Amino acid sequence: MPTSQPARRLPRLLDALRQQQGPLSPPPARNAFELVVWEKVAYLASDERRAAVFAELRARVGLTPDAILAANRSTLIDILARGGMAAVERASNVIATAELIIGEFDGALDMICAGPLAEAKKQLKRIHGIADPGAEKILLLTRTHPGLGLDSNGLRVLTRLGYGTPAKSYAATYKSATTSAMAELGRDFAPLIDAHLSLRHHGQTFCKTTNPRCGACVLRAECPSSAAVRSATAR
Repeated sequence: MPTSQPARRLPRLLDALRQQQGPLSPPPARNAFELVVWEKVAYLASDERRAAVFAELRARVGLTPDAILAANRSTLIDILARGGMAAVERASNVIATAELIIGEFDGALDMICAGPLAEAKKQLKRIHGIADPGAEKILLLTRTHPGLGLDSNGLRVLTRLGYGTPAKSYAATYKSATTSAMAELGRDFAPLIDAHLSLRHHGQTFCKTTNPRCGACVLRAECPSSAAVRSATAR
């Protein structure tokens, strides 16, 4: 007798989110280096502001390691200052990343990403500020290795929906939640990228750290963390 497959709950929840959110677009980056720069052009800024700074950097300087290294440092700082605080530090990080890629990766970060997963993550994490989630995001959006690459917003949504086991360390919680989610989502890039975008957006807009908007959330009836669900269970 064939074994019945467990119901896949997460794809259904993500479909509901997409209907509420409308279409979402990934970062306007064309390769792995541009994805790194996308993260560094702004600090605690909206996606709209980040995109504006990113576009200005592309127009005035260019978005290749060679262009970054050829640019006047003061120009980089001036552009990145429009993306929030610590512009000098962020400019230094962009320059250091370009130097690393030219000096040790022969300018081919995309080839590094296309290599074996463990080695690709190891090399990406040599870039300042990139840990496992950031490395997995780059690998996902370059469509080289499937994953979820969630930031804290997306991870918060997953754990509140009951995926994974909360642990003392962020890394352990992240691994537990994403492993649990991936078991339902599979390894095709398109649905994983959609999941990445939807979970992040929902964490930013509804499922916030404090004062989550549970009453307006389309997932509230199935979310074990929803105040409405907790109230109904207590009756």
